[in-house]
Amino acid sequence: MEPLIEEAAKKAAVAWLSVPGAGPAYLVWCAWLGGSLLVVSGPGEQPAPGLAEASTVDVTLRGDHGGRIVTWAATVTRIDPSADEWAELVPQLAGKRLNGVAELATVWAERCVVSRLTPAGDTRPLPDDAQAAPPRPSPATRLPKRPFRLHKVRGAKRDRQR
Repeated sequence: MEPLIEEAAKKAAVAWLSVPGAGPAYLVWCAWLGGSLLVVSGPGEQPAPGLAEASTVDVTLRGDHGGRIVTWAATVTRIDPSADEWAELVPQLAGKRLNGVAELATVWAERCVVSRLTPAGDTRPLPDDAQAAPPRPSPATRLPKRPFRLHKVRGAKRDRQR
């Protein structure tokens, strides 16, 4: 495993996942444990379209200021709640959750999927262009009236001359 992947993943709280055939990349909460990135998805948790069924994904990690640090291919495995791996990793993952409840690992075992993303091969080369795209349409978007002014200042110049 490349040291860049491990160092970036240890510091990351979120990652961008590109699942083949699932549309554009999306953001997920994650944690680096046991040499892999762990992601929880399912009812009551974050959506991760296609992740539970995928065998590989591309993971992109960004720095504190939003710049891309590294993109790498990962193999996806689902952690079974009855496995020793679950007992070792999932309680640690639940402890890293900021707004978790006491029995979070039990809730995840009943209705969620915990996916383990393990680095597979080298990093992907960074693109030459910015790959910026316009925001996707949303019903929550509305255009403000132009021009916007917080307040009007009347006679300010006259008051200063006195």
